[in-house]
Amino acid sequence: MKSTPAWRRPTLEAVAARAGVSAATVSNALNCTGRLSEATRQRVIAAVRELGYAPARAAAGSSTGVLGLTVTTYGDLPAPYTEIPYFAQLALGAMAAAHERGYMLMVMPSSLSPWMWLNTPMDGVIHVAPRADDPVRALLRERGIPIVSDGRPPEPRCGDAWVDADHDAALRLLLDHLTKAGARHIGLTQPLHDDAYPHLIGRTYASWCAERDLPALVEEYASLPDYFTTERDAVGRLLNRDPRPDAIVGVYSDSGHNILAAARQHGLRVPRDLLVACISEDPDYATTTPAVTTVSLRPDRVGDEAVDLLIALINARTGVERRRLVQPVLIPRYSTRRKIEKKTASDLSMQVRGHFVERPRQDSNLRPRD
Repeated sequence: MKSTPAWRRPTLEAVAARAGVSAATVSNALNCTGRLSEATRQRVIAAVRELGYAPARAAAGSSTGVLGLTVTTYGDLPAPYTEIPYFAQLALGAMAAAHERGYMLMVMPSSLSPWMWLNTPMDGVIHVAPRADDPVRALLRERGIPIVSDGRPPEPRCGDAWVDADHDAALRLLLDHLTKAGARHIGLTQPLHDDAYPHLIGRTYASWCAERDLPALVEEYASLPDYFTTERDAVGRLLNRDPRPDAIVGVYSDSGHNILAAARQHGLRVPRDLLVACISEDPDYATTTPAVTTVSLRPDRVGDEAVDLLIALINARTGVERRRLVQPVLIPRYSTRRKIEKKTASDLSMQVRGHFVERPRQDSNLRPRD
């Protein structure tokens, strides 16, 4: 009876032999270094997956005490995530929560090589703003470690774990607030992107308008590689409509700045001619001219909840809520202040005279003053 040969962990040289390249080429392909054709790089990655290759430190399989966090909203573009208030506050909230629970949080660039995603030592990952057909998400699933999404996956699967702000509640807070301030034709600038956020926003806005039998005034704009010019152009298209919107809502961090700039370009005064509001964490809106009403998605709380859920999955806790919503907060400012018509001295005088003329008609026992 022949004995089954003992399994041995694949080596770098074995990967090189399978791919038909040198060991140095394998190393370059896995680390995205050197001058390799894309075909060669993909052949090496295929050999790695086929053989199940992993470096010794990643193959150990023991707990590392490390949590990963990555943002893939803009793909491989060098987006300054730490300068975007939402992502910065999210990372700080997640870091504080991880440290309180005895874990280290490692913020990872979205441009890591597939080999790094498959082999960097960590116990689980918080995947921020996953996109449709996100290659990073596919690699993490292949690796088999726990994943928590910050933001609902565009194509959710049974058993997905995610934490998200309640975008439906956030937009309704703004729309209802603008309605109370006197707005009757509220426009929306909607980004084009393949994460779930724009879709959720668009669906909520359409539902809100339909519930009130109001026209949906939407202008879309490209969000990549940046949206400063494209959103301002979208606002311009809204303002050129007839009838013109009396309020406009934006849903990205800089949307308020973009709407204000477009309003100035059209000679409109905020809030007298146009009410402005946006979903943003940018503290600068407290000091713009005028200060802009915002809704906070509370990213620090989202980060805290994401860490709590990820650690629960790592430790295989049962009875855990795998889909969590964080409630937003409205921050009213001058840009949505209710319009108040100023009364002239003549108007006030006529109102006073009319008041004293009408009172005797209501009660014959009352007489106007002499």
